[in-house]
Amino acid sequence: MTSQAADGPETVAGSRRSKLTPEREREFFDAVLELIRECGYEAVTMEGVAASTRCSKSTLYRQWRTKPQFVAAALRGSRCVRFAGLDTGSLAGDLRAAARAAAEWSGRDTKLVQALGHAAMQDEGLARALREAVVEPEVKALQEIVRRGVERGEVPADHPALEYVPAQLLGVLRVRPLLEGRYADEDYLRRFVEAVLLPELGLT
Repeated sequence: MTSQAADGPETVAGSRRSKLTPEREREFFDAVLELIRECGYEAVTMEGVAASTRCSKSTLYRQWRTKPQFVAAALRGSRCVRFAGLDTGSLAGDLRAAARAAAEWSGRDTKLVQALGHAAMQDEGLARALREAVVEPEVKALQEIVRRGVERGEVPADHPALEYVPAQLLGVLRVRPLLEGRYADEDYLRRFVEAVLLPELGLT
């Protein structure tokens, strides 16, 4: 648990949780995730989120007892599977479409994952929320793309490279900022698919 796991007053944290409208809850979630992207996880406080959303910090503490719980709820509440629904009729086409889709959110999601990295290693609840909301849905969507390609007979079910497709595509999104100081844009991801993923799967 991080140092801010119990940073709320007991009298506030233990009080009855009030009902928020979905719109207000979304405003809180968007605010905390954007502040994390801009400032980093450690710099974000409940007080800062309260100020940016024009509410009292007691309102946030009534809903979420700690910052890690608040951020975990925001991750789960903001989940959006970018690779869902991609179906061009071929595995090669789907992987190219996945590259285009990934480029649209590369910067925002990569920045968020990077900002949460250290905190997630220290807080299992936060790490679990990050996996469940950001990582696992995309992995499952990519696995579904691969499964359809196998069913169509485009690639053998026992092809040794199949299990690494999600790790490669998601991995290149995360690692390019470290290697080159730039996010993976559409041109970079397109070239990666054409030069790496398709040849290793025997596709053109």
